Amino acid sequence: MILHGYWRSTAAYRVRIALALKGLRYEQVNHDLRTGAQRDAAYLTLNPQGLVPALALDEQVFMQSGAIIELLDELHPVPPLLPATPAGRATARAMAAVIGADIHPVNNLRIVNALREDFGADERQVQAWIARWIGEGFAALEPQIVGPFALGDAPGLVDCFLVPQVYHAERFGVDLSAFPRLVAAAEHARALAACQAAHPAAQPDADPA
Repeated sequence: MILHGYWRSTAAYRVRIALALKGLRYEQVNHDLRTGAQRDAAYLTLNPQGLVPALALDEQVFMQSGAIIELLDELHPVPPLLPATPAGRATARAMAAVIGADIHPVNNLRIVNALREDFGADERQVQAWIARWIGEGFAALEPQIVGPFALGDAPGLVDCFLVPQVYHAERFGVDLSAFPRLVAAAEHARALAACQAAHPAAQPDADPA
């Protein structure tokens, strides 16, 4: 099993958390998004979208973090990352999608670079853009957090998405004081050894501290 990623990619971070929660061993091949390494021809043959993460498994390559995490959950169902009931699974998927479909896509590196390069946004405007979409998404999630983890007593799919998004918010100085339940759930998950092992700073391609 080979995970193609980048240390600071929140999408790759999600998959690392899932792999660690499952106790699965894997190799890492890292692509520096700042240099455009994800658009190299060799990588595009594996992942035509030219994004990370991608998971190579059994001579197949799987794209998109949510799909990868659910694949891992089906192949290795213990411990489960989704609730036992259909309603619970739908709730977990919806909460994860708030981050994966509504917050992350408008705040990732290629969008932020486009704001700077194509529209002349300065860093204050970029910060405001990031804070706006994180704030709107987190406001929707806050009342749905049931704790101590994002969706109950055990870490799962939502935590795989939430922990990296809180990391991203903190990295850009977003004020999270309006979301105490969400922050508490993220802190609870971040205390796990699995989340610590998946942290960007713990990755082999991380910038020196």
